[in-house]
Amino acid sequence: MDTLINHPGILTGFGVLVIVMLMLDLGVFNKKSHEVSNKEAAIWSIVWISLAMLFSGVIYYIMGFEKFTQFQSAYWIEKALSVDNLFVFILVFSFFNVPKFLHHKVLFWGIIGALFFRAIFIFTGVGLINLTYLPEMNIFGTAVRINVVLSLFGFFLIYAGIKSAFAGEDDDDEKDFSKSPGARVIYKMFKVSKEFDGDKFFTIENGVKLATPLLVVVGVIEFTDVLFAVDSIPAIFAIAPDDPFILYTSNIFAILGLRALYFLLANFIYMFRLLKYGLAIILSFIGIKMVIAPFFHISSPVSLGIVGGVLVISMLASIIIPAPKEEETKEKEAEANV
Repeated sequence: MDTLINHPGILTGFGVLVIVMLMLDLGVFNKKSHEVSNKEAAIWSIVWISLAMLFSGVIYYIMGFEKFTQFQSAYWIEKALSVDNLFVFILVFSFFNVPKFLHHKVLFWGIIGALFFRAIFIFTGVGLINLTYLPEMNIFGTAVRINVVLSLFGFFLIYAGIKSAFAGEDDDDEKDFSKSPGARVIYKMFKVSKEFDGDKFFTIENGVKLATPLLVVVGVIEFTDVLFAVDSIPAIFAIAPDDPFILYTSNIFAILGLRALYFLLANFIYMFRLLKYGLAIILSFIGIKMVIAPFFHISSPVSLGIVGGVLVISMLASIIIPAPKEEETKEKEAEANV
């Protein structure tokens, strides 16, 4: 079977591209912490999406349409689910009163952590999938091979989709993020100052080296991303369970554009008001796809069409259907926090 591991040139190009772009991002364009403007965020969003599309074009040229649609499906699923996570980031920054000019640095280091943790989750997951196929059996006259991990992921995603659709709007608003496991790890490892010291993670007070609240925020963001991966990683396993490199490259390209998307989110929050219902449908669809996979295969092009259609419809509905007054108030408060 043709996978990205059989094309080391593509993987090398991917690795070089990511390293160069991260170096440019932190070392050149954002050497000094600053408040990111809408124009800058829009430019970076276009850059990262364009790079992802160009990379998928290389996959199409070398590996064909099926792998191209696998990459596209995994990329847009991750991108869509990421939007939900960005709302939590807004709440985290608001809770800790993080100055706007420091948001970019926190998100940058959060993404560096995500590069590491996603690799562990994806490659471990694919390894488990390969080890958990049951012997071939005959069900209703059809020979099938059921995979235990994929089936469990499928039922979990169906449950997550239903839960997401009926989740209360205030579930995250009432959280005390200072008690997050990510924050607790930082508080346990270091003494933490009560004040920020510019964009530093550590400061000196009365001759004592202390961590700043900025490091605590990074810990919370990292832990939040790990929790987020519990939903998003199983979702993309339905797309290409035998090709971890397709999953990883698409996942990383989606994550790398999150910072820019975050800074655009507040000003266009009305376009995502009903997205949670679209995400619930997508999660449930992917879960169903996993469960029925041994009996009926839904191709990657069909999956891509369904995911894309649901996203477009949910965004159009958010624009067309007027928001209740209570939601309008919340949207204005969220805009003020970014």
